[in-house]
Amino acid sequence: NELKPVEEEYLFPSFHSPVLRDADISAKPMVLLLGQYSVGKTTFIRYLLGRDFPGIRIGPEPTTDRFVCLMNGPDDRTIPGNALSVHPELPFTSLSMFGANFLNRLEGSQ
Repeated sequence: NELKPVEEEYLFPSFHSPVLRDADISAKPMVLLLGQYSVGKTTFIRYLLGRDFPGIRIGPEPTTDRFVCLMNGPDDRTIPGNALSVHPELPFTSLSMFGANFLNRLEGSQ
């Protein structure tokens, strides 16, 4: 909350990104896991979680053709990218600048 006035005073959004919202500031740290298909990314995540997660797809051929945001939540569900980008309590609103094609390939998993 202390950063917002400073960002606005120095016009930070005009040269970098939108003003950070409370959801952006209070969000837990995020980790990005990238790699070629069938190298064990999903298996690694399953190992860390100790269980499967909603929307999991595993196979010898490319099965994950999307970006998946894994989040803790009260129930197991998947959330479409468009919904993630407009949810006021999640730190994904800035992803809407990448357009509908990207959001169609984005998915949240709780």
